[in-house]
Amino acid sequence: MKPTFAIAIFSVLISLSFSNCKKQVDSSTSAVSQSSYSRITPENVTVSAHAICDYVLDEAALTAAGWTKTFEDDFTGNLSKWNIWTGDAFNNELQYYQAANLQVTNGNLVITAKKETVTGATTTFDPTPKTFNYTSGRVECKTNVSSSAPTPKVRMIARIKLPAGYGMWPAYWSYGDPWPTQGEIDFLEARGQEPTKYQTNYFYGKAANHNIVKNAVGFINTDGDLTTCYHVYEMVWAQNTLSSYFDGALVETKSGGNIPNLFGKTERITLNLAVGGNFFTNLNPAQIQTGTMYVDYVKVFKSN
Repeated sequence: MKPTFAIAIFSVLISLSFSNCKKQVDSSTSAVSQSSYSRITPENVTVSAHAICDYVLDEAALTAAGWTKTFEDDFTGNLSKWNIWTGDAFNNELQYYQAANLQVTNGNLVITAKKETVTGATTTFDPTPKTFNYTSGRVECKTNVSSSAPTPKVRMIARIKLPAGYGMWPAYWSYGDPWPTQGEIDFLEARGQEPTKYQTNYFYGKAANHNIVKNAVGFINTDGDLTTCYHVYEMVWAQNTLSSYFDGALVETKSGGNIPNLFGKTERITLNLAVGGNFFTNLNPAQIQTGTMYVDYVKVFKSN
């Protein structure tokens, strides 16, 4: 997922970035016991992870380990804590984002991709009318996050049921403008036709529109279907590491590279469901099956 006009060139950058992985476990970020599936993962190795259907986060364990909650939305009210994105299909995606595809119901943020024809601006920076054959939804948190001197460790957590369906591209991530000078961290990206897999990534550049990160993708294979029940996805952003947790277990830690350059940057958490795009190889639009992404909650914790 990429955010602003920087995304316009991301179709090139993304093809350079999706084959990579770098990690190192920092056990000090774990508030719960690691399962046997947690491991240090060398570059370009796919991680195996144990899926626990409808996993319940142990907040008491986090608090006992020194984490303090700074943000929470359990989606029992409205979307007042979020900015709703309208328009824009970057990365050769096929959807038009609109508020009508977002609902807050039964304690969930429900993001639904639909096959319907609408006309809107090609992008935020190109008002040329364009016809879109799909619609979907995207929200961005009004509360920013930052791993910085006052809050050296930030833990972003979401409980999500992923959408099934060929061509569905759900994402849970954060970024800042101008992209990628404030960085981008992808906590979760998945393909609807691969219901047991997801991946992580990050981006950074000293100049707008110029990503300098390579070999940063983490591939996580699970032993469960991520589209049939809820799972908890966490990312701990520290000065020198990005550590991913899945259903309470540490599954991947990235270190080195440009991760230290993210320290002190400011980002906003984003949730969206794209349709098609450069995330897919040899996508056949005729096979697209729309789906729905359910988000039970988003929580942010900090720790020293």
